[in-house]
Amino acid sequence: MTGSWVNSAEILGSDLPSELSGAGNRRSVLTGALREAISGGRLAPGTRLPPYRSLAADLGLARNTVADAYAELVAEGWLAARQGSGTRVAERAAPVAPARGARAPERAARPVHDLVQGRPDPAAFPRTAWLASARRALATAPDDAFGPGDPHGRLELRRALAGYLARVRGVRTAPERIVLCSGTAHGLRLLAEVVGGPWAAEEYGLPFHRGLLASHRVGTRAVGVDGDGARVGELTRRDRAVLLTPAHQFPTGGPLHPARRAAVVDWARSTGGLVVEDDYDGEFRYDRQPVGAVQGLDPEHVVLLGSVSKSLSPTLRIGWMVLPQRLVGPVVAAKGEREPFSSATEQLTLADFVDSGAYDRHVRRMRQRHRRRRDRLVAALAERAPHVRVTGIAAGLHAVVTLPPGTERSVVREAARQGLAVEGLADYRHPEATARGAATAYREATARGAATGCLEAAAHGRASAHEEATGGAGGARDGLVVGYATPAEHAYPEALEALCRVLPPG
Repeated sequence: MTGSWVNSAEILGSDLPSELSGAGNRRSVLTGALREAISGGRLAPGTRLPPYRSLAADLGLARNTVADAYAELVAEGWLAARQGSGTRVAERAAPVAPARGARAPERAARPVHDLVQGRPDPAAFPRTAWLASARRALATAPDDAFGPGDPHGRLELRRALAGYLARVRGVRTAPERIVLCSGTAHGLRLLAEVVGGPWAAEEYGLPFHRGLLASHRVGTRAVGVDGDGARVGELTRRDRAVLLTPAHQFPTGGPLHPARRAAVVDWARSTGGLVVEDDYDGEFRYDRQPVGAVQGLDPEHVVLLGSVSKSLSPTLRIGWMVLPQRLVGPVVAAKGEREPFSSATEQLTLADFVDSGAYDRHVRRMRQRHRRRRDRLVAALAERAPHVRVTGIAAGLHAVVTLPPGTERSVVREAARQGLAVEGLADYRHPEATARGAATAYREATARGAATGCLEAAAHGRASAHEEATGGAGGARDGLVVGYATPAEHAYPEALEALCRVLPPG
């Protein structure tokens, strides 16, 4: 038995990182993958696993998540842990031979049509221009680019980003106040560790981000959202930070109103709180003037998070944090002594891509492409389903299709049955907001029944209160979050046709 351990790809397969990125409970996904690897024979008895810290870094997880998964599997007998010898597959955990004639479980079929938000069409990646930048970057790279990485990130890219963000997003910063990371999720992990909690978050947002903060013991409470964006007047002195999407509220659409932008900066100044600005698609706008970053109003109280996931590709794993001066040191310390995430050569390539103007040209081209796709979506719905309303279309890579009350769940189920991948708006609602809406609906329904003296009406109202709060007429709106950037160009018309088929009749 050698002293080295297997790597994460050998343990868990190549699909696990993508499964973890969309999972609600990442520990359950990880423990399930390890059980499958052991029971299926991919991990033989006696195989040494990586230290939990190493596996956590490989998978982009919190250390506690991996440590808890290891502990659970040790308790179940799948793994054995001994002082000084690390964690190994238990000797008795041999794979079970399948019964004769038994059929292996089949993987779930891939959807025929993909309208899930947040993923640009992979075919749109600018391969030729990126290759030209990569060649120039490698030819001129200094020797230290091939040594241990600086946790701040390459200075060449930080300089390029400082100029680009100032010109395009109205950001006020310097290269010394930019720390590179592997994406928004990585930036949130670092901020959670440095800032602590509790945080406030918009009542609609990515469940993955809320779960990520929770895994770092940072709880979030919901702040309401309306046509003017987040209701920042609901922030309190107890909140250490607030996570916002001011340029284009995710996923409902629309920028944060100017008065609220000023108000959230005033809140941060008066309380010492931090505004965390997720600038996830600020470069893509169509029917409105550019909306600059809130960070430009007060660089000492706002952190801006950005990445190339929407503009280029999520596989590049390059993001940035524009930080107040006081947070640069703590964030770099939390990141570690070396750059463990983002390749220095890809950082240098992106720096050249920005400095050469290729990034601007690519964004302009993609803005035109996304606008055409958005227009085709709006036109198809106007023709085939004029009774539905499309909102959030002035910017971004997705739209919200408003549905009749009480129909969202059935539409999402029917879409899945027909091979169409699309998400419901309720999937993005903060659990606290859903529970609060259910409680309000319960009280109102009970009061209506009591006021009329009708016990049956009151009982019916209590029974349906939760359903109303999560999509019925008395609570949150029903809708679909439709990503129009994802399908390949040739597949987009059929995806729109499939969407129109599953919408409820008017």
